[in-house]
Amino acid sequence: MSDDQLSQLFEQVRQGALSVEQAISHFANQQDQKSAMLPSANIDLDRNARCGYPEVIYCEGKTSRALVEIFTALLEAKQKCLGTRVSDDQAKTVLKQFPQAIYNQTARTIRIPEKDAAFDEELITGEIAVLTAGTSDRPVAEEAIETLIWMGYQPDFILDVGVAGPHRLQEQLPRFQNVSAVVVAAGMEGALPSVVGGWVSCPVIAVPTSVGYGASLGGIAALLGMLNSCAANVIVVNIDAGFKAGFVAGLVADQKRSTT
Repeated sequence: MSDDQLSQLFEQVRQGALSVEQAISHFANQQDQKSAMLPSANIDLDRNARCGYPEVIYCEGKTSRALVEIFTALLEAKQKCLGTRVSDDQAKTVLKQFPQAIYNQTARTIRIPEKDAAFDEELITGEIAVLTAGTSDRPVAEEAIETLIWMGYQPDFILDVGVAGPHRLQEQLPRFQNVSAVVVAAGMEGALPSVVGGWVSCPVIAVPTSVGYGASLGGIAALLGMLNSCAANVIVVNIDAGFKAGFVAGLVADQKRSTT
């Protein structure tokens, strides 16, 4: 069980809603339930306890029915849900089953709060910034943003500050110079993360996007450019991997918060 779940359990005992014996039984049941074997998947219910966050569902290739089964299992285990690469048809089915779900069509993500909770409760601000080189990089950046909201952070979103107009980035420096982590989504030649890295003292998580003309090779040019960055604080995730970039940024912010 997570710390939050334990706190809720203790609070129920304190208020008399649960007896000590019932709480012990509930705790034992939760500890024993490390996975949920479904017809469509074997869900890792223990990941939240081991890694700090629940399993995230990659929705591409799954049926809408399978997604409903998986999200139901996670919600029954009192875990908040995040699905990535969600199609419109999948979203329609999930939203019908879970009206409280939040679908971001641009990011192709869907979030469902755990039972009796909301995603907009006490989101942490001022810790993470998400930048894009151009507006075409927005879907990848928004996948990172949705991931961070799922993790409890509200990042500052700075759009369209690519190197072709260098003054645009300088104008926005006060918004991201003192954060714990910066996510930068860029296609074409992928130069923006290196420039950002030269302005900040925190990790810069670079996301190459599959944006650009023929020689960009579907994001490979940007990927290679970012991997060859001379800025020592730039780390690189896979092409279009907004989820991975957001998750790493959230972990960096978590670690910094735990040491301050």
